[in-house]
Amino acid sequence: MKYLIMIYSNPRTWGHPVFLNTEEAEAMTQAERDEMVAGEEALFAEIAESGELVEGQALADPITTRTVRVHNKVPVTTDGPYGEAKEQMAGYFIVDCETPERAVEIAARFPDARFGPVVVRPIMDFSGQDV
Repeated sequence: MKYLIMIYSNPRTWGHPVFLNTEEAEAMTQAERDEMVAGEEALFAEIAESGELVEGQALADPITTRTVRVHNKVPVTTDGPYGEAKEQMAGYFIVDCETPERAVEIAARFPDARFGPVVVRPIMDFSGQDV
């Protein structure tokens, strides 16, 4: 089954990888920061090699986002991804795992999970298989 792993971060610290721009990471030693980067690179290599990594992308700064809602059949566009959110989606990965536990295990290994939410959601299969 495919899972969407969504990484969230405070837009105040935008820049990729976002986890390096958090106050907590900036307070770390360079060796600790290098260790996080190496861990992320190892994770990417592992899930690419296993065939679990389907896709992943970083997202542009939230200030470039537009949100569209339709009211009375009229589209209304506002700047930004959400109204009152402190943390914004910074990027995503799609993984194809045998179990939800494996998807959660992968998500927990992203350094971003130390500093903000990393959300795992199953992706619906429109061929008839439901979650």
